[in-house]
Amino acid sequence: RVLILGGTGLIGAAVIRELIKHRHKVLALSRSTRSMAMLKALGARHYAVIYARQNLGSIRQGVDAIIQVAATFTEDMGQVESKALEAIIQALGRKDGKIHLIYTGGVWLYGATGNSIANETTQFQPIPSFFWMVETSEKLLHTQAFSTAVIHPAMVYHQKGGAFSRFIDCAKQHKQIEIWGDRATRWPLIHRDDLAVAYHLLLERPKLTGHFNASAQIGVRVETIAKTIAQKYRSPNSFKVAP
Repeated sequence: RVLILGGTGLIGAAVIRELIKHRHKVLALSRSTRSMAMLKALGARHYAVIYARQNLGSIRQGVDAIIQVAATFTEDMGQVESKALEAIIQALGRKDGKIHLIYTGGVWLYGATGNSIANETTQFQPIPSFFWMVETSEKLLHTQAFSTAVIHPAMVYHQKGGAFSRFIDCAKQHKQIEIWGDRATRWPLIHRDDLAVAYHLLLERPKLTGHFNASAQIGVRVETIAKTIAQKYRSPNSFKVAP
């Protein structure tokens, strides 16, 4: 029985589908009737209200693992995450750490690596707004409340966008795709369905702890991505580099 936090998001929905396909029992938390309907359509059993300790406590005995893929991407994201995880630790954590927790980091925690390919031993150099995520992941790895693994996805995409949403919107409107920074910047990429498989494989190996990277394509130049999307939507404009 797996509790998914962020089950209606870009990654979470794919993870739920993958786990149900392999006969895992999936629980998820919801904050609205819309999210409850989405979770029901995915086949997950849902609980409202998200991060309410009494609700989490009511399912404590039935949870074998937790997958955290929820994110707000707001300015107070770090504070929200810290409070949410503290509630989870208090409500579901066990002194023997038998509950397997898979926490989600991100490729951006490695910062710019130039021509080098980051691996699990590469030192983190996150941008300031995500430094808190490194601290949070280390805290979870060292807590006795869970057996923790941290997965760092590459740039996540799917048929309708994901990491490419802004590029696709511009191409559909026949506007120039704006590239921030250097056109030669390389992006590691992974489709959300492939990423869901990585979560599934890690879930079924609860003795594995520590940091794990998940990437399907390494080093794709951002200008190549922009050109390909522009051609796909027959946009006469290609891309421009933002100052």
